[in-house]
Amino acid sequence: MPERLPSPGPSFVREQDVRIGDRRYRAGMARPTIADDEWWLAVMWVADDEGVIPFRDVGPDAGPPPDPPLLRLGPSLAGALSGFILEENGRLAFQVGPIAPPDDPSRPWRSPLAVRAAIKWEPLRAATMRPNELAETMLSAFRRSIEGLHRP
Repeated sequence: MPERLPSPGPSFVREQDVRIGDRRYRAGMARPTIADDEWWLAVMWVADDEGVIPFRDVGPDAGPPPDPPLLRLGPSLAGALSGFILEENGRLAFQVGPIAPPDDPSRPWRSPLAVRAAIKWEPLRAATMRPNELAETMLSAFRRSIEGLHRP
């Protein structure tokens, strides 16, 4: 799998600027779907004019840490969505995974910055928001979490 993927096309909601130092990228999201078991599923990415960027482009200036970027991104994204995620049996109903794994597992930051997210929204919150508002909430949390990856 190459480090970069082609641009996935237009975002379902307005793209958001991702600022990493003096660089700017765009975060986008495909149209979410809702599975029969009430999981809300979405694909999100960060791109520039050449397509989806690799995770390493948003890593710390000193170099990416040895752990995979999703070990930092997942908890950060869940925290940014605090109060929006349904809790089931003492666990948050939230998952995030890569679209494409890195070619070399020892270099996890060399993979495209595109993820699949699955969430069960807290019902009272979801009932008061339109579908595009939920999508914007998710994309905003994703953007903030990506910007946080740059900090050591």
